[in-house]
Amino acid sequence: MNNDQASADELAALRAAFGVDDGGESALGWDAVRAFEADHGVVLPEPYRTFVAEISDGSFQGPPEFGLVGLAELPDDWGDGEEDRDPGKPFPLAAGWLWEEEDGPYEDPDAVVEQVLNHGSIVLGTDGCAMNWHLVVTGPQRGHVWHVTDVGAMPFGAEFGFTTSAPGFAGWVAHWAAGKEWFDAEGRLSAERHLSAR
Repeated sequence: MNNDQASADELAALRAAFGVDDGGESALGWDAVRAFEADHGVVLPEPYRTFVAEISDGSFQGPPEFGLVGLAELPDDWGDGEEDRDPGKPFPLAAGWLWEEEDGPYEDPDAVVEQVLNHGSIVLGTDGCAMNWHLVVTGPQRGHVWHVTDVGAMPFGAEFGFTTSAPGFAGWVAHWAAGKEWFDAEGRLSAERHLSAR
């Protein structure tokens, strides 16, 4: 996974997955992307950065279930706390954590949960019921997609388990475009049970 440069193959696959062939009309443009990055103190990881600048800033068709939101947007069901989001602050996790079951190694787990929800990521979209997909934009997890719910957070990509997908935005989109279940590897049922528990 290369966070610094989008490959032509990745960009072609993203265009094909979303069926985008409008000459960039649905894209945000480089000036807007650079302005977002300057305002938030981040550089977006590739190929997402080029995707929103040149291909499309969101998509009603997905992924996830309710569509890919635009760069500066949040899902309709996000609720209060939009002002608390700060993509430039560090994303706090390096491994999955089910906070509903355990406090983890944290003195103040509630504060860390708030950081997971609001720091170091942009929200890609929602599957509903507070099950959101985040793209990490700061720190060691930069470029990885995380599934963040009201009960825990799990990284997406074969290297983390639970899925057969390549990591990052391109792998996440390719997995969706192939019509695969999000958690399709060994341990899938356990991950689904924990992350969708209500």
